[in-house]
Amino acid sequence: MKAQLLTRIDKIENHPLIYATVPDPKPEPDQVLIKVKACGVCYSNLHMIEGELKQFGVPSKLPIIPGHEITGIIEAVGSQVKNFQSGDRVGTQVLWKTDGTCEFCLTGRENLCLKRQTTGENVDGGYAEYFVAPEGFVHRLPDNLGFEESASLFCPGITGYHAVKRANVRFGQKVAVIGIGGVGHMTLQFAKLAGAETIAVDTSEAKLRLAKEVGADHALTPTELNEFIVSSGRPDVVMVHAPSQKAVEQALRVVKRGGVVLMGVCGDAPVKFPEEYSIMGSVIGTRQEMNETLKLASMGKVRVDYNSYELRDAEDVLIKLKQGNIVGRAVLVP
Repeated sequence: MKAQLLTRIDKIENHPLIYATVPDPKPEPDQVLIKVKACGVCYSNLHMIEGELKQFGVPSKLPIIPGHEITGIIEAVGSQVKNFQSGDRVGTQVLWKTDGTCEFCLTGRENLCLKRQTTGENVDGGYAEYFVAPEGFVHRLPDNLGFEESASLFCPGITGYHAVKRANVRFGQKVAVIGIGGVGHMTLQFAKLAGAETIAVDTSEAKLRLAKEVGADHALTPTELNEFIVSSGRPDVVMVHAPSQKAVEQALRVVKRGGVVLMGVCGDAPVKFPEEYSIMGSVIGTRQEMNETLKLASMGKVRVDYNSYELRDAEDVLIKLKQGNIVGRAVLVP
């Protein structure tokens, strides 16, 4: 099969990816073989390629095939697989496998499993024509969702949904989302569904237009946000999805006393204790939350804004992403 192989940690401009022919993966008894129809391009793919996730042990091997938001058709099933068959339309998310027995798995927090394996980071991912995954971590695609439009539900979708639940967004609250990229434009929609007044914040006019298209009540630049809160009050929740220390610092300045700052990215967050705000992290989501995300999308409650590119062009797409020239989500198609 054709695949994009990450051969070394390096800046994306130095071409660390090789578009190569590699052996087709073979499913283990409890796995399915998926013919990939689409794979979303996540900013964390770029972080991994450029070495910013080394502190987390990612990638855990080289070479590795990146990509963790995958849709496709089951091509073959292992001997122990009972719930899927060839021809089924499916998708998989970042969470490739967990141990199923730790305290996190047993308390409905499997996304925190210390022994979890993550797609495209610990095991080969979806920048390829074929991909294998354990049966228990594969999700059926709703009949009314296409492969390309739904691929990014398996990362921006589940990540945004989990973040809104984790921040306990409620009816009548004011919620600011800083960074209207792949995750940010989904988070906005879920916050709106939860009953919040939503404020989209970004430096890009194109991304602010997208925010309005998906239902944001306000679409502001960072400077405009500072002016907005003078007349309209501070947001109850600020969710940071921009890979920027300035975004983190602004979130801490503008959040209401006693409010919540949710960090969907890495950043230093100095605490001003008299403000009594809460700072929390959020990472992907559980399989049940993935099912709920797919259901909401199938009902037309949320949608992914995306553009499709050929798999061979992955490196060019990642460079565009780094330069801020991708609006919504980029999806690779073999």
